[in-house]
Parts: sequence; C-alpha cells; structure tokens
Amino acid sequence: MTVAAGYPLDGIRVVDLSQIYNGPYATFLMAMAGAEVIKIEPLVGEHLRRRGVVGGAALPFAMLNGNKRDVTLNLKSPRGRELLISMVKRADILVENFAPGVMERLDLGYEFLKTVNPRLIYGQSSGYGRTGPNRDYPAMDLTVQAMSGVMSVTGFPDRPPVKAGPAICDFFAGVHLYGAIVTALYEREKTGVGRLVEVAMQDAVYASLSSNLGLFYGSGGEAPPRTGNRHGGMAESPYNVYPTADGYIAIICVGELHWKSLLTAMGRDDLAGDPRFADLKSRVAHMDVVDEMVTAWTAPQAKQPLFELLMRHHVPCAPVRDLVEVVNDPHMHARGALKWIEHPELGRIVVQHSPLRFDGVALKELTPSARLGEHNAAIYGELGVSERELADLKKDGVI
Repeated sequence: MTVAAGYPLDGIRVVDLSQIYNGPYATFLMAMAGAEVIKIEPLVGEHLRRRGVVGGAALPFAMLNGNKRDVTLNLKSPRGRELLISMVKRADILVENFAPGVMERLDLGYEFLKTVNPRLIYGQSSGYGRTGPNRDYPAMDLTVQAMSGVMSVTGFPDRPPVKAGPAICDFFAGVHLYGAIVTALYEREKTGVGRLVEVAMQDAVYASLSSNLGLFYGSGGEAPPRTGNRHGGMAESPYNVYPTADGYIAIICVGELHWKSLLTAMGRDDLAGDPRFADLKSRVAHMDVVDEMVTAWTAPQAKQPLFELLMRHHVPCAPVRDLVEVVNDPHMHARGALKWIEHPELGRIVVQHSPLRFDGVALKELTPSARLGEHNAAIYGELGVSERELADLKKDGVI
C-alpha cells in the first residue's frame, strides 16, 4: 500500500516575475507540485492578462496562473525594488523571462540577488539566451519558430511555410526551465548554495527537429522540403493523415507487424508478398502508391468506426479531433488532466492540471487565477508592511 506523502515542492517559495507562456507554465508546474508561487505583475497587469480585452484571450492567463498568489509591484521605484529584495530573502526560487539584461538594468540581476540570498535558484528564460550574437533579438513564439527552423519544416512542400499551431517554443522552454530549476534545487540540497539556470527557447526546441534533421543529413546537407503530414524525415510509410467520409484519421505503421495488421484490416492480405511493400525501405520508395492505396480505403468510411476497426487490429492510429472534442475528452477528464472550474471572472471554464503525477498524493486541487493584486495586503503584510503604508504605496504607484 502506498503511503501518502507531501507534494515534492512543499515548503518551497517561488517569486514569479515571468509573463506570457514560457515562465508562467514553469511556475504553474511548480505550484501544482506544492510550491508557494507569488506572481508579481506590473501595476497594469502582465501582457497575457491584458490580452483579455480580445474575445476569449483571457483564458490562457487563467490556465497558466491558477494556484498562485498575485501582487502588483513597480520594480522601477526604489521602494518597489526594496520590496522585491525582501521577498527574495525569503524565497527559494526567482523566475523571470524578460529580455536579457532587463533585471541587471534594474540592479536586480542574479549577481546582486545571490548576495541577498546565496541559496536562491534564479531561473531565467529568453528567446536566444544570455550569450551569443542573437541574444538581443526580439523573441516571441512566432519569431523563434521562424528562427529555429520550425516554420521551414511545417506545411506542405508546394505552399509557404506556416507556424506550428500551438506555441511550442514557449512551452518547450517552460518545461525545460522547470527541469533546470528542479535540478538546481537538488544540487542545493547537497551544496547549500543556489545558482543561475537559463533556458533559451531556440535551444529548447531544436531537438524536436530530429526527424527533419535526419532528412537534411541524408540529403547531403540540402535544406529538406516540407513534408506536410508525412514523416518529417520521410522515413516511415504509411505515415500520414488520410481522409474519411466525415473527417480525417492519422495512421502510422512503425514495424512490419503494423503493416501486416493494416493489410488485414483493409482486406488486402494478398499484398503481403508484393515486393513494393516488402519492407520499410521499399514502402518508403513507393510512398505515393502506399498513400493512394490507404486513401482509397479510408475515404468512404466514417472515421470513428474506422478508428475502432484499426484499433482492433492494433494499428497505431487516431481520429483527427477538433478542440471541442478535446476540451470535452472523457479520458482526460476521467484522469484529472482536465477539469471544469468556476472562475470568478470567466465563469465555467476547462483548465488543465499538471501533467506531472506524484505517487502517494492526490492531484492538487485547482484554484482559479487571482485578480490583479488580489494578495497585495496579505503578502506585503507578511513582509511587515502596515495597512497605512499599503495605502501610501498604492497612492504612490509602487503597488
């Protein structure tokens, strides 16, 4: 029987200066692992919160900032700087994803803050890193997708490059940032001393190009064409998204058993001895023929019965689902990966839980993202700020 334990980051305090997706996702993972996360926003709110004036654009802020306490703070004011230093003295981790050099210009960079708190883990993320000739390039997910090669390999060969639909560079960096910070926490347990860790978005996404890079090296160093829904390295067949009577289905055959199972499902066991399909190399060489054959079979059929048929034959596949289907996915709701909550500003919404699961403890209860500055009185009160000074700080534009 598993003995209930605490959350892995219980007792850890995080000062979160991050914004948009990258840093906030890393600190969300920390909050869901038990850390106390104090989100610090400028007086007008961080950029992602301000997007809420556009339709449903407030939802991402709610998704990434639940289970955090929220304060406002003007870091450019002398008193605001003092208050941040007071927080850092009590913190284990500080996270920021400003452009390189911003915190140093505020005299709040790591070299200074480690003198305030030598145990501090300082997590920093940016588009291109703290060093190198491109460090000062503007970096949002779109621009990093363009610079990193992601856009060049996304889309169809006869059409212009397109961005990947999700904000992959931001979130890949956020996951790597979480990993770097927790790794540094482990080191601190042995040394008693913190350190600076950094993650560049471009660095974080490069390894995901592995299939495309295989095609690049295999061609002798030529930039490979976009492959659409085919394998990025053109090294698997069948590997594509195929039309059905009411949508699309993704099918991939990794090994010979999958291919033979697909032939059986298609009622084409007669092709098992066809030299064009004898092995992976042959099928890749005849990729167009394979895709035409599979398309002719899938096109007249409804995708759900087709999916069920292929699953019975153990063929790797999945129906292409839209966001309505995904948001209401019974599987993700059953395992607690998604949950409906009542948000005080947005009403009833679906939010994600952390993908990280820790045996012995139940999933942490999700709490809605806080209103701007909702915890000013509580958190600054913990630092010894009186109610009268709180009023003065607000009047002076410090909080």
